[in-house]
Amino acid sequence: MSALQAWLDQPSVTIMLIGALVGIAASLLGAFLVLRRESMLSDAISHSVLLGIVVVYLLTGTVDTPLQVVGAALAGLVTVWATDLLVRSRRVKQDAAIGLVFPALFAVAVLLINLYARDVHLDTDAVLLGEIAFAWLDVVSLGQLEVARSLLTMLVITAVNLAFVVLLYKELKLATFDPGLATALGKRPTLVGYALLGLVSVTAVGAFDAVGAILFVAFVIVPPTTAYLLTDRLWRMLAYGCVVAVGSSLAGYALARAYDVSVGGSMASATGAFLLLALLFGRHGLIARALGRRAPRAPQAADGSVVAEVSLAGPAEHGRGS
Repeated sequence: MSALQAWLDQPSVTIMLIGALVGIAASLLGAFLVLRRESMLSDAISHSVLLGIVVVYLLTGTVDTPLQVVGAALAGLVTVWATDLLVRSRRVKQDAAIGLVFPALFAVAVLLINLYARDVHLDTDAVLLGEIAFAWLDVVSLGQLEVARSLLTMLVITAVNLAFVVLLYKELKLATFDPGLATALGKRPTLVGYALLGLVSVTAVGAFDAVGAILFVAFVIVPPTTAYLLTDRLWRMLAYGCVVAVGSSLAGYALARAYDVSVGGSMASATGAFLLLALLFGRHGLIARALGRRAPRAPQAADGSVVAEVSLAGPAEHGRGS
């Protein structure tokens, strides 16, 4: 136990672990957002959940309550609902709808903070940028161990996200690639989608104190996109995305230490570097295409979404290992 405590007492270990957990938790959900062409909803949610946090504070008078997660999740769902409402009106496209909804909600949150919560730790800069380099200073007791609060929070959230993806893998896959079939089979793709985005909201809240909204959005979008350039298999895309997220955390921290720069910014830059490598050298990268060795991509539906994974057969049934 003392050896584990000594290991966790090292700031570098805690920082890299927090970054890796945020990356894994975000990438697991982000893979489905990328495939559903809803990547920028993560940006909208990561900003608008601040409104939920502020409202819960105004109702309870404290920022240290589990209700903050509930409020943030509800704010994220309100963002999704309002965006969907505008899109369904057929007057506004989805990208414009997102651009209309989340700035409005974020602006309301900022105004409420300025009016009623000036002396409370609800700094909008901290929400957007975070400071993972200091996350190891805020510790809580877990039995005989003292663990960074952000590390413990992200460990729980990562476990929940992993369980969600594993237990609802078939439902998520079908709802992502063929919502019509999912509806016909009684899988309730709309409910699955809202559950996915609700978890994105919860993950965003957990990541706020440690890494901020900007790095969270980078982890949601870039590792899954990188993985998408490397494989056509959904389960491999999930696995590769997690590997890229962990690698970005480790490489980003090393880069920050070497050049004495922002840890969060370095981790985000590292995700971009992995994306560039995949874009150039990946299975579906530019070099492979130029050399005529590009493997055939999965068939696509009319809207351009990949449909090879619609089959509910597990990876092993396709001759692949699980």
